[in-house]
Amino acid sequence: MNTALERPVVLPLDDLAPKDVRTRLARYIVREHPEFSLAIAERMVVAAAEFQAASAANPGTVMAPSKLVDHGWHAWIMHTRDRDALMTRIGADVPHVPDLPGNEPGDRTAARRTTLNAIEAAGYPIDQELWASPSAECSQCHAGCTDSPNGGKGK
Repeated sequence: MNTALERPVVLPLDDLAPKDVRTRLARYIVREHPEFSLAIAERMVVAAAEFQAASAANPGTVMAPSKLVDHGWHAWIMHTRDRDALMTRIGADVPHVPDLPGNEPGDRTAARRTTLNAIEAAGYPIDQELWASPSAECSQCHAGCTDSPNGGKGK
């Protein structure tokens, strides 16, 4: 069980997502999505860790990943030990909740703007290539994420 801190810790990259974890999760993404290179998959893993850290620092704020960043988030979720360690490092447990009928986050443009502002405020750079893709059909808000079964891409 993770204990949420009042003020989650913002960490440098190698503390947030250690190199061995980034590599392991990136290899998982490439296995599941061979259309991506290992380099871009590692960037997805990093962006997803930064997204989760920013989400932890902004509890109750509706935030949502882009579709590309969502691949990174799914890799974290599929590697529970690595994700549990990340949640401990950021001081909070960030839920992953799919957009299902009746559970949509609302204005995706506003959620994207809020998300990017929160990531920047946490001190992380925005990977423009990864964040230029459309929003995924999920958020961290119940205040979370998976591909929506309505999108025909359920995993």
